[in-house]
Order: sequence, then C-alpha cells, then structure tokens
Amino acid sequence: MPEENFTNTLYTNDNLFILNGLNSDLVDLIYLDPPFNSKRTYSAPVGSKAAGSSFKDMWSWEDVNEAYLETLAANYSNLTKYITSIGGIHSKAMSAYLTYMAQRIIEMHRVLKDTGSLYLHCDPTASHYLKVLLDEIFGKNNFRNEIAWCYTGPSGSKKNFPAKHDIIFRYSKTEDRYIFNYDAIRIPYKELHTDKGKKAKIWGEEGKLQNQEIREQYVERGKIPEDWWNDIPSGGHISPKERTGYPTQKPLALLQRIINASSNEGDIVFDPFCGCATTCVAAQQLGRKWIGIDIEKQAVQILIERLSDDAGMFKDFVATQLIPQRTDIQVVQPSQSIKERLYKQQNGKCNGCGNEYLMKDMEIDHIIPKAKGGGDYYENYQLLCGSCNRIKGSRPMEFLRQLIKTREAMMENQLIFGE
Repeated sequence: MPEENFTNTLYTNDNLFILNGLNSDLVDLIYLDPPFNSKRTYSAPVGSKAAGSSFKDMWSWEDVNEAYLETLAANYSNLTKYITSIGGIHSKAMSAYLTYMAQRIIEMHRVLKDTGSLYLHCDPTASHYLKVLLDEIFGKNNFRNEIAWCYTGPSGSKKNFPAKHDIIFRYSKTEDRYIFNYDAIRIPYKELHTDKGKKAKIWGEEGKLQNQEIREQYVERGKIPEDWWNDIPSGGHISPKERTGYPTQKPLALLQRIINASSNEGDIVFDPFCGCATTCVAAQQLGRKWIGIDIEKQAVQILIERLSDDAGMFKDFVATQLIPQRTDIQVVQPSQSIKERLYKQQNGKCNGCGNEYLMKDMEIDHIIPKAKGGGDYYENYQLLCGSCNRIKGSRPMEFLRQLIKTREAMMENQLIFGE
C-alpha cells in the first residue's frame, strides 16, 4: 500500500493477517486498545449502534498455537523464555495472551516509521507483563511514558480501593527522532500560585512572571499534561451523541490528545483493534489518514454511522476483508534458481521434518500462506518435502511443527512400550 495511492481503509479480518500484508515503515502513529485478558465477556446493549457486538476476553492455547513460541525463538530468544516462564508465574492463559500480543506487536514495530510512536492501552491485569514485552521488541531505551488515565465513578468495592484507572504505554521507534507536538496538547492551568498580600505570581518554564500581561499570556498558553490524565471522562461518561454502546468504547477526547501529540496533519494513524472506530473518527476529524482493523464485521456499519453523523466526513473510505499485498519488497516468482538457492541455504533438509532429501523431492512453500498475508518474496519461501508440504497446505508453519512434534512423541511412546 504505497502512501501516494493511500485510501483510508477499515479491514475486517484477523489483524495479524492484515499486518503481514502491510508495507514496512508505513504508519506514523499506532494506538491499540487490545483485549486485556480480563476474564470477562463484553456485549453491547440491545438498541445501541453497536448492538450485537460481543467478545470474550478470556485466553487459552486454543486461541494461540503454542508452537508459535518456536517461531519467536528465531529472533527473540529472550522473549520466548520470558513468555514461557509466565506460564508458571501466572497462568497458561496469560502466556497464551502474551504470545498472541507478541506476534502482533512485532509486526506493528515493522510497519511503524522511524519517527513514529506506539500507544498501548491496557489495565493492571496484564500491564506489567506487557511492558516487559514492549521493552524487548521496541527497546527499553525507547520507552517514553507510562500514562495513567484516571477517572471516577460508583464502586461497590468493600475490600479494595476502587480500580479507576487504565494504563497507556507510550513507546517511540527511535530514541531521538520521534514526533511530539507539545504545544498542540497544552491544557489550562487550574489555579494560580499567589503570595498572600502580594501581587499574583506564577512559576513555570519561563520562571517567575510578575508582569500582569505576560502572566495572562502564560496562563492562556497552558501547560503540557502530566503523565496522569484526569481531565478526560471515562467511557461511562461519554456524551450521548458520541456513544455507540460498544462495550469498551473510549472517548474521542482521549484519542484526539494522542493523535495531536504524536502525529502531524496528513500522517497515517493505525489502530489494529479499532472496535467502534473511535481512532479512525478522531484521525479523520484532525486531518490525518487512517487504517483500522477489527475482526467484527459490524465495525464497518458503526464507522459508517459515526462518520455520517459528521457532515462531509464520510468520504475516501473503503471497507474490505481482503488481505493487502506488500509492495515494498521484490516480488520473486518460484523458479528453479530460487529452489537451488533455498536447497543450499537449508543444507538439503526439509524445513518441516528436518530430514535430508534430493532437491527433486523438495517443493517450494510459502512460510506465511498467501491467504494469511504472505507474499511472493524470497524471505517468505522455504523448501518442504512433499509429505510436509501436503500436510501444511495453506496453514501456518505452526500447524506443521505441532503435528510433527505430536507424531514424534507418539513414536517415542511406541518404542518405550515396545521394549
């Protein structure tokens, strides 16, 4: 998807498949509000715009293939060990959730420009585990902020302090080239610091200001928000006009602050878990381009309604289930020369079972299937023996690896019982 031919797009498909098909260094800002592994089921109320939308925020290895840990090990060995250890420290469900998130965040890092930033929205259920994951993928030196979005509301808690905040982790892709428009997000000072019986004074970046005119200009200019935000209402206090009924809807004001801070007009804003499309709406309101992904097909109708509510906004927008194909890498069709190169690279061994074969008995396979966003480029090719290639079919390598592992375990048991 070259930027010069860019169209605002909402994809309704698994975001991993779409991510695999997006070009590297494409987007300027990523905001994601993924599932939190909260062990809850969320549903939109009947009669709301989002009626029928529902998801279970519960995770197990049925949601994520355990064999993916083998794929992670190739480039993120420390991360693999960390995720594996979480199964013992917390639970297998948390380990599965982190595997699911790692697979996607690795791809998000790839599609983000060097000047870009990522904001990951979560709650205390998994925030501390996710931060370690982000440190490994983005680099600990690229951690910028842990933002606490604070809010108030009724609570029936009798044994704990009421949980009334979310966490937003902010990371940049590089240490010193990222966008941060601090003047675009200034907020008013709530009060002036005064000395009793003396002329009002104010302290700040410019130092002590006693001139009334300068002081008023300084107050009007406002300050940069701290890393705790209590001036933006929670989802439960969203205005009726803005509310869709989507179970985890975030207010436009929250996304507007993030988009203003870390992108410029014309930039591409990306939300891989866009839900009721608040990020897409805020981006279009602020003159940005956008990409949204949600697995729920109903997200399309919600977005159409929300954009249509704002006169003149509903334009230059497509919705599709089709997986994009990368255009930033050289397309290479399978050929004899490609096969010879792969055969030498793999030392004549099948990438599935690991057995040696003659080159004529090997077949070229797409590591990431084309149906899942994999393209015709050398890095996505491998050689498999005929048997492994037919077993794998159009499924990911994780399926083949897990099947081979199961088969080897069965054969080992057979040998033991046969003695």
